[in-house]
Amino acid sequence: MKSTFKVLFYVKRNAIRKDGKMPIVARITVDGHVAQFNTKLEIQPDNWSVKMGKAIGQSSDSKKLNALLNEINASVHKNYHELRHRDNYVTAEKVKNEFLGISDNFETLLDIFQKHNEDTLKLVGISKSAATYQKYEVTRKHLQKFLLLKYKLADISLKEIKHMFLCDFEIYLMTTAGCNANTTAKFMQFFKRIILIARNNGLITIDPFANYKIRLAKVDRGYLPQEDIEKLLKKQFSTKRLELVRDIFVFSCFTGLAYIDVKNLTDKSVRTSFDGKLWIMTKRQKTNVQSNILLLDVPKMILEKYKGKSPDNKLLPILSNQKMNAYLKEIGDLCEIDKELTFHLARHTFATTVTLAKGVPIETVSKMLGHTNIKTTQIYARITDSKISNDMQELAGKLEGIEKMYKI
Repeated sequence: MKSTFKVLFYVKRNAIRKDGKMPIVARITVDGHVAQFNTKLEIQPDNWSVKMGKAIGQSSDSKKLNALLNEINASVHKNYHELRHRDNYVTAEKVKNEFLGISDNFETLLDIFQKHNEDTLKLVGISKSAATYQKYEVTRKHLQKFLLLKYKLADISLKEIKHMFLCDFEIYLMTTAGCNANTTAKFMQFFKRIILIARNNGLITIDPFANYKIRLAKVDRGYLPQEDIEKLLKKQFSTKRLELVRDIFVFSCFTGLAYIDVKNLTDKSVRTSFDGKLWIMTKRQKTNVQSNILLLDVPKMILEKYKGKSPDNKLLPILSNQKMNAYLKEIGDLCEIDKELTFHLARHTFATTVTLAKGVPIETVSKMLGHTNIKTTQIYARITDSKISNDMQELAGKLEGIEKMYKI
């Protein structure tokens, strides 16, 4: 709804001066709410037009007074439109304070977001990943589009962000932006971090997220069961391109490394450790956390197969993530695997099928995956049907003596 705005001038007749003059007051009205201030100008009441709200006549004093009133009027209008452009809502009091120079120095949302992202970009490769910077930047762009669509604003004061603003932004993400529930929740988390920075720096005193809950729905992470891994291992491909993509995907299935971490592997990443065996020792680019993985026979064979075939001492001649995922879909069809293959599915497969389902303790898996919190690893700690079957067969063996005691 469009805001109503009006400025008028009147003389304050109950404050007559000794010389008979009366002070001229400016009245600002915004959506029916009024704020007033003394213009510091005075006039004889007989020289004032109540209807026109200005001095009467063509005398030099009248012309000078009306010129000053026009300047005040133009300045107040300018302040009003600047506030409309900047803030979520405008009040008569805020327009008055802005004109009088006693308004707050507002920090705006997109301005502080932009500063934060610029600082984050400087830290990419040091303490931040390019992916983290990208997520913050996408969140900022969503907010920018939301402000223009919902409020017709290029930016908004941090102090104007209330609980309703968060709810409106959430609805925008899930409808106009077409984000699913978890993607929306992730964007809200990045938004919340900016608000937290603003609060910690004293730019705002009230946290609009205080009564707002970000809800992430539990997602069943996809993975390949043992039989699908065997299909991949046995398949003979007619093209070297598909064979390479299959090999690197399988390598990740047996190491748990994400795409970027596989891409970053060099000769220095594989070392002989305390046990005399070869280990991959690397830091995850996403979290900068150390990840040490014992090289099993399958990934060891893959490294040997592609030894010396990559530039810059890289261990594997990996393609772009987009091309890898495109070729993996083709491989999935050729191997008659029902699930849609993506490179990150390999990491899930390592966590579920290759390790946890085989009885490897979750603490060990968490360490190999380079997780900073074991709760992240617990997402993968599902119980597969084959694990239940094996566990129950083992239990049956232990109960065999007891079962013989029972007679029907």
